[in-house]
Amino acid sequence: MKRTVPVESASALIDERIKELGDWRGKTLAKVREIIHAADPEILEEWKWVKPTAPGTPVFSHGGIVCTGETYKNVVKMTFAKGAALQDPSGLFNSSLDGNVRRAIDIHEGDKVDEAALKDLIRAAVALNLKGKNKPKPRRTSPP
Repeated sequence: MKRTVPVESASALIDERIKELGDWRGKTLAKVREIIHAADPEILEEWKWVKPTAPGTPVFSHGGIVCTGETYKNVVKMTFAKGAALQDPSGLFNSSLDGNVRRAIDIHEGDKVDEAALKDLIRAAVALNLKGKNKPKPRRTSPP
């Protein structure tokens, strides 16, 4: 069964994940998290996709999922839910490039993150999420 952890607990779980990693991946996830919040202070932290076989995934949302903060043995991966629809003039996306919807940034040990470009990408993802939310719903009219 998939579940989402309440927002209050999600931040604590992300803190815990960073601490338990205790290596470059934890530092990288902490840095990425800092950049995400600097780009958009209204970002919500969530913890999703908890299953018996998986501990869950840090998710950053505003008007919908912006990106995840996954950690693997050799990479910290930021998967942007609607990445294929985003302009990436700095070429940050380097993974999942063939997908129809998502795009990802794989950050390896020693990689330098272009903070300004990442902030721009995060802001663009939020704007895309909010674009559909601001349209008024058509009013129903009764048939003549």
